[in-house]
Amino acid sequence: MAAIKVHGSSLSTAVQRVVACLYEKEVDFQFVAINMAAGEHKSESFLALNPFGQVPAFEDGDLKLFESRAITYYVAHEYADKGTQLLIPGSNKEAAVLQLWAEVEAHQFNSPASALAWELFYKPIFGKETDTAAVEENEAKLGKVLDVYEIRLTESKYLAADYFTLADLYHLPNLQCLLGTSAKKLLEARPHVSAWVEEITVRPAWSKVLAMQKQ
Repeated sequence: MAAIKVHGSSLSTAVQRVVACLYEKEVDFQFVAINMAAGEHKSESFLALNPFGQVPAFEDGDLKLFESRAITYYVAHEYADKGTQLLIPGSNKEAAVLQLWAEVEAHQFNSPASALAWELFYKPIFGKETDTAAVEENEAKLGKVLDVYEIRLTESKYLAADYFTLADLYHLPNLQCLLGTSAKKLLEARPHVSAWVEEITVRPAWSKVLAMQKQ
């Protein structure tokens, strides 16, 4: 049995981020499904792994982590000699560029993209009504972020470098949701963004994440 355990739901974008990283690094892991509808993420045993009662929770031997970006940062460094090189080895300047675009995803992209994913992708699944005002507001916000990406992607094939890194991987879950909604027009309207999205969403590791959702 794998030493690494990922506790969560395959529908969670944060969980998908972690699993995608593990597949990219070709690291074996055990997925422990958490029934959030039944409140398992609020159970005493789960709170011992993630005191905020949110997924994912992560174990590697005696190490326990939560927060998806912290987990992926650990995995990418701990297993640097395996699978895809998700970091930028070299000078502090190069590492800083990766950190910059990872921060952009977390603080600029994630909020409007997550809001749109909730309104346009997840609410229909759960039989909830979409808030059109929230959609319009967040489409405008995301459009401004993607304008910045469009310029950046004329300078570099990927966000942080000319190869795939954590900065790109972090975007995958929300991008996949948006591609299944009317908000995909925001991606398609920007040719460099569109090419980048097409490139990263067909990666074999990400295909494994999508297959996992269907199980």
